[in-house]
Amino acid sequence: MLDRERAYFAAHAPEWERGHPGAFVVVKNERLVGTYASIEEALAAGAHEFGLQAFLVRQLGVPPLQVRIPALTLGLLRADP
Repeated sequence: MLDRERAYFAAHAPEWERGHPGAFVVVKNERLVGTYASIEEALAAGAHEFGLQAFLVRQLGVPPLQVRIPALTLGLLRADP
């Protein structure tokens, strides 16, 4: 899940960072949806455009934080109804 978005981000992040250092980006499929000053703005924009579909939000110039939710990983909960 989100492998396509992660690969697209990795390939283009240095280019985007030159123009928007420290910005948060929203990526869906192989498309940069936008750059935002805060994570709240990025999440709101992604949720507005994609609803419950998965999309990637990353901050440029910062290594990604790994979040693990065991109940989701084990399939005990579903994030997408």
